[in-house]
Amino acid sequence: QVSLVESGGGLAQPGGSLRLSCTVSGLSFSLFNMGWFRQAPGKEREFVAAIRWSLSPTYYANSVKGRFTISRDNAKKMVWLEMSDLQTEDTAVYYCAAGTSRVDEFASPEYWGQGTQVTVSS
Repeated sequence: QVSLVESGGGLAQPGGSLRLSCTVSGLSFSLFNMGWFRQAPGKEREFVAAIRWSLSPTYYANSVKGRFTISRDNAKKMVWLEMSDLQTEDTAVYYCAAGTSRVDEFASPEYWGQGTQVTVSS
């Protein structure tokens, strides 16, 4: 059974940082590209970042480029999203996902986590 479990969400102040983690089990992690998506209240889920199974390349939404960094460890079967200079508009539920699409076309991954809430507020 495939499982993707996110952690690390919480409350951050504008300009602050958070690190999200995703632990994966039940699939051949090193064969899958991994990504992060988010869904803000009243909005559709949107792509945030993706990383290829080989650790590169990475791909980012324009809204987070330069502020967020995605990374992975195939031995640990984990993927992270390092978020810095957080803004109120980054408030959303963040989802980890695994898929076989190219990282620059990572729109419909096959597997999803349950999500972790990130709230940016002063």
